[in-house]
Amino acid sequence: MKSAFLSVLIAASMLAACAQQPTASTSSPAATVPANRPIRVAVVGLVHDHALGIFGALARNHNATLVGIAESDKNLVALYSQRFNLASTLFYPDESRMIEATHPDAVLVYTSIADHRKAIEIAARHHVSAMVEKPLATTMDDALAIRRIAREDHIQVLVNYETTWYASNAEALREVDKGMLGTVRRVVVHDGHEGPKEIGVSHTFLRWLTDPKQAGAGAMFDFGCYGADLMTLIMHGQTPVSVTAVAMTDKPQTYPNVDDDATIIVRYKGAQAVLQPSWTWSFARKDMEVYGTDGYLITEAENRVRTRYKGQLAEQEHEAPRLVVHQQDSLDYLAAVLHGQLDPHNDLSSLSTNMIVMQILTAARESAKTGRSVPLTPLPAS
Repeated sequence: MKSAFLSVLIAASMLAACAQQPTASTSSPAATVPANRPIRVAVVGLVHDHALGIFGALARNHNATLVGIAESDKNLVALYSQRFNLASTLFYPDESRMIEATHPDAVLVYTSIADHRKAIEIAARHHVSAMVEKPLATTMDDALAIRRIAREDHIQVLVNYETTWYASNAEALREVDKGMLGTVRRVVVHDGHEGPKEIGVSHTFLRWLTDPKQAGAGAMFDFGCYGADLMTLIMHGQTPVSVTAVAMTDKPQTYPNVDDDATIIVRYKGAQAVLQPSWTWSFARKDMEVYGTDGYLITEAENRVRTRYKGQLAEQEHEAPRLVVHQQDSLDYLAAVLHGQLDPHNDLSSLSTNMIVMQILTAARESAKTGRSVPLTPLPAS
């Protein structure tokens, strides 16, 4: 669960994801929080293990203040309270009561993916923005409902991906945007690890993560979303022509109800992406290969890239430039959005981008089930 401005051409659409030099936006986004105070954030749910990282991040961050936590499971409340030395007054049994008592500017949602819609609906009734963990939802019906809620109640709905805060991905997107690789023809994305049980996630997390109704799918949704998100930016928000996918369960004794390995082919006019999400890698990985008519770029972990351009005799490796201040992690990014310093329209975390991600994921699930390619068309504007 970690950008700078792109060139003027698409600065408004990729602000928080990609570039390395700040550029004035063509329009100033409306601030919902005065710039001279930290944003007030509240956590909704503790069943997602990514919540383990947010409390330490909040303790170090000067742009965000924790005002409340909504969780009904008393065992989880006790666990987190003790582990992070959290005051009992921070905890509330439900989201509505917490929001009414603490008046946050945004909620950070760590529920199951299927519960994202409910958490956003409750926040929206109080005109509170939301940042959820990836992916946005488990179904297109929920995704469309979330988009409608966000528009009607004028709130931000953002999606947090760990790889958004990778300098290597920002460098890749910057080079694509500047045309350094020529026309992008093929992208290959590898994401995943040995498996959630194998790496020791909590029992609470494992229980819903391996339930297709709560998580959407297995590795296909858990890790396929990363590549779908990045590819949507690389293709400047185009809707793919079609999606073709296969899903396998190589460890049925461990993951009997969901896939643990998948391959997703996302086809565009003149380009394709091959996404390889898996819970069967030998080790954890999140890397990407971008191939264009004038060269290629390969990301390595969070901050290194390998490149070779047309005319060069050998591949070069270098460290990607650091992301700019206020765009180095999810809390600084959220604060910048709510302070009116960033317009998230069409960036890696934006709702518009993640609607296309949901199209790709749900089409992949259907394709794997039916054995057929699934054609896609742009979503209607409303």
